[in-house]
Amino acid sequence: MGIAYLNMPGFMRAMFIMLCAMMILPELTHAKHARVTRHYKFNIKMQNFTRLCQTKSIVTVNGRFPGPRIIAREGDRIVVKVVNHVQYNVTLHWHGIRQLKSAWADGPAYITQCPIQTGQSFVYNFTVIGQRGTLWWHAHISWLRTTLYGPIVILPKRHVPYPFPQPFREVPIILGEWWKADTEAVINQAMQTGLAPNISDVHTINGLPGPVSNCAAKETFQLKVKPGKTYLLRLINAALNDEMFFSIANHTLTMVEADAVYVKPFSTKIVLITPGQTVNVLLKAKSKAPNGTCAISTRPYATGPASFDNTTATGFLEYKKTSHASNKSNTKKLPLLRAVFPKFNDTVFAMNFHNKVRSLANARFPAKVPKTVDRHFFFTVGLGISKCSKNQQCQGPNNTRVAAAVNNVTFVTPNIALLQAHFFNKSKGVYTTDFPSNPPFKFNYTGTPPSNIFVSSGTKTVVLPYNTSVELVLQDTSIIGAESHPLHLHGFNFFIVGQGNGNFDPKKDPIKFNLVDPAERNTAGVPSGGWVAVRFLADNPGVWFMHCHLEVHTSWGLKMAWIVQDGKRRNQKLPPPPSDLPKC
Repeated sequence: MGIAYLNMPGFMRAMFIMLCAMMILPELTHAKHARVTRHYKFNIKMQNFTRLCQTKSIVTVNGRFPGPRIIAREGDRIVVKVVNHVQYNVTLHWHGIRQLKSAWADGPAYITQCPIQTGQSFVYNFTVIGQRGTLWWHAHISWLRTTLYGPIVILPKRHVPYPFPQPFREVPIILGEWWKADTEAVINQAMQTGLAPNISDVHTINGLPGPVSNCAAKETFQLKVKPGKTYLLRLINAALNDEMFFSIANHTLTMVEADAVYVKPFSTKIVLITPGQTVNVLLKAKSKAPNGTCAISTRPYATGPASFDNTTATGFLEYKKTSHASNKSNTKKLPLLRAVFPKFNDTVFAMNFHNKVRSLANARFPAKVPKTVDRHFFFTVGLGISKCSKNQQCQGPNNTRVAAAVNNVTFVTPNIALLQAHFFNKSKGVYTTDFPSNPPFKFNYTGTPPSNIFVSSGTKTVVLPYNTSVELVLQDTSIIGAESHPLHLHGFNFFIVGQGNGNFDPKKDPIKFNLVDPAERNTAGVPSGGWVAVRFLADNPGVWFMHCHLEVHTSWGLKMAWIVQDGKRRNQKLPPPPSDLPKC
């Protein structure tokens, strides 16, 4: 073959090369669209970090805070080996990933898996199906997600453009909280006393609080931009207990995505983002640098009765100097331009902002809202009180503690994983399937609370046949105090078809539901003193956690689980667990 090729005339050699290229090209083209398996190694380890003049040892992935970014394309398989080198039991949740037929990899402790114990490991293995955008990963046991979190960036398939202008650069911006104290000690003490846990000391942007004190001046996030360029900011609220406003002084943001679903673009000076939610915004840098340093700021939106961390985390937007700018003009320190926020409890702003978020609902990205409903549910979400055991000294009246509940049931975490008990038909003594579809008794949910505010308790679930279409109304209550609750549903996206103030009216409110272009999300804020209605299709077999993403409320029991049964076809059934699934 080689000798024959050398003896060919020049034009025949050229023809031969072209024929070979034509044969190979389709293979290369196919390879570009082929699914890629992306491997990551996450070592859970302690690492010293200094914030607010104080050094402490925190739980990290690979010694980084925030943790490493996971990047993939739609259709890729992600394999993450997690090795636990710390004293705490650990699980990781891939927040917003649908986990179609991979419920074993979802991550909430004692729901889909037993924790990864000290010295043990577990491989999370899942495929990103039909999703693209910004999501995130975080610990899903106790309060370890205070520092165990990081971004997930899912790019579109190769050669598939964004449905908005291609940005010059993409920047993850993660909002968080920082405690000087050990947060495991903070929540443990609160659970023992029955009172609210101590609040965080400061909020952070990408792990940095900004110039809140002299020693924190260097702990400031900076975003450098070029005049006239467009930047995609991938916002993630990883805070434990605070919904957050976000703004950049003297700039307008264009929201283009929510919870990894494209939305109809709209302009806003301020973004409101609950814990668990992700938002993509476009930032168009001005053609000429402003005569001042623009603050990148985040501060809490708080509606509840309890105290909260009212600090503002600050970063700086810095314009890169043009080559012809004189050095003399740049030596002068520019004034700081600050963002203007609504009042910390501005519920009107919150309702108006959430109403602006609409799905694209076009041919490329349709909004597949269930038009008919098989099962209707009405869940109250809020606070209450419960009796402490006789050997526990709680500081509430008559040895009571603050509790949180869904339909007056505060969830009791089992000691083995619900998914294993369900899969192997060993539910007896682990969970029951009698979670109430409606509140146990009716009252004026957002008016004067009833005299009896004690909650019941249990490990109760709802069972749904495969492909059941569900409509769920989540109603806030005024017991102890009305409050916004960001509810997160694992394993699904849902459509927010309606929301309103006061008590849900089952006769009048459904008429106004948006079934055309509602927001599609995995986390929705139940309005303070109001309600939100969502619809979803139960097309994903497994056990799926639903809980408030205010971690204090999750600790108090504001959580429950849905069990979605296998379908009849082979591709509608959950496969057996992986061999390395941790044991309790």
